[in-house]
Amino acid sequence: MKILHFSDLHIGVENYGKIDPNTGLSTRLSDFLSSFDELVDFALSEPVDIVILAGDVYKGRDPSQTHQREFAKRLSRLSSNGIPTFVLVGNHDLPNSTTRANSVEIFPTLDVANVFIGDRLDTYNIPTNSGILQIVAVPWPRRGGILSREESRNLTIDQVREEIESRITSGITRQAELLDPNLPSILTAHATVNGATVGTERSMMLGNDHVLMVSALQQQGIDYVALGHIHKHQILRSESPMVVYSGSLERVDFSEELDEKGFCIIDIDPAYPPGKRMQNFEFRKVSARKFTTIDVNITQPILNPNSVILEAVSRSDVSESIVRVRIKSPSESVPLINDNDIRGSLSDAHYVAAISIESIEQVRPRLNVDIAEELDPLHALNLFLDNRSTDEDQRSLLISETEQLLREIESDSEPQS
Repeated sequence: MKILHFSDLHIGVENYGKIDPNTGLSTRLSDFLSSFDELVDFALSEPVDIVILAGDVYKGRDPSQTHQREFAKRLSRLSSNGIPTFVLVGNHDLPNSTTRANSVEIFPTLDVANVFIGDRLDTYNIPTNSGILQIVAVPWPRRGGILSREESRNLTIDQVREEIESRITSGITRQAELLDPNLPSILTAHATVNGATVGTERSMMLGNDHVLMVSALQQQGIDYVALGHIHKHQILRSESPMVVYSGSLERVDFSEELDEKGFCIIDIDPAYPPGKRMQNFEFRKVSARKFTTIDVNITQPILNPNSVILEAVSRSDVSESIVRVRIKSPSESVPLINDNDIRGSLSDAHYVAAISIESIEQVRPRLNVDIAEELDPLHALNLFLDNRSTDEDQRSLLISETEQLLREIESDSEPQS
């Protein structure tokens, strides 16, 4: 049985994009959909037995009709080819009211074939071409669905979070105890798990975050744990059952610049007993949009700071990348930096996110007073020019003029005969 696991699709993230004149839509929407298309193409070509989306289909809880249409198009390709998709409800899929539908509830309402929605902590038996797969679903919890208003009335925010964590953990244990040991089993959760490295999703959270322990997920009878919510691909447990964040398919901002993006492929053999079924794991990278940071540090005042900046740009591959340039420069050189020249050098970039300039006030070393009083004028001048990093031609001229001035002073001070 071949399983494809991915998460945090976040259709609707459009920062650092521009309008595509051919479609009238954001180029960033095209980025996210292109990565999703790579995944769907792979799923169909293998083919895989099931696709698991571990939460957060959209950027927000109220996706536009266009975003819903584009997601449905791709689910339809999988569904019409007999590949079931299991969609776990994430925090970005939930409405802010318990009486409103979540953003993916339309699929079971229309009874769409081969699309299953995990909107409650429960076990779902999903038919695949290789037999039944048991999926223990741990969606992002609606607080009202776990704690009644009366139960939480006198609790602090931390106590509410701890109670939610405790009840989710107990619920997972109960579901694991009910699993049929003769069938393969996956646990999928949209949650922060202790020990995970977080990034952009921290700022994208829509409320207080509960944290689950890895030990709560590695239940007996579970063959693999498919996680979502954290955008960085990472393996929290390499032994059986593996506990894995697939990470998101696309970079959201520069905090994910160095992260590899893709999806996970898991091979399970149902003929083996629980704990032995996992046969192979692979992370498949997609062609996500690059983010590139160019740091330029100008340490001394110079007359042509752009030459240093443009050289740094030329050393970077900015083609079709989302780029930011961060410049540190002595305050004397800041007015000489030409923003238009820098942007011109980035013409191959997909989008210039920012050109930031940090002005640095240079702290010049001061001589100890006692030492300074003992220095002759030429020695003092040389030390001063060293601190100013004066070029050699100017230094020679200043020293020559100073020597001439000192000779004249000395001549004027000689006693007249």
